[in-house]
Amino acid sequence: MSRNRTAKGIVLVPCLLLGGAFLSAAAWGDEQSNQVLALMIGLGLVGAGLLAQFIPTPPPEKDEAQG
Repeated sequence: MSRNRTAKGIVLVPCLLLGGAFLSAAAWGDEQSNQVLALMIGLGLVGAGLLAQFIPTPPPEKDEAQG
């Protein structure tokens, strides 16, 4: 179960960091076409990172030796 939780964090952190970088590039960019592209990529990355947190985790398996 902890593997799935770790994988969610591995997906979330880079998506949020890259998404934030693209969003800041959109905020301070000069050209309109580049701002729109950076905004779409940034929102897509942030959204993907947040949606990865909703992946269901299976319930823990009951060990036969314990009961």
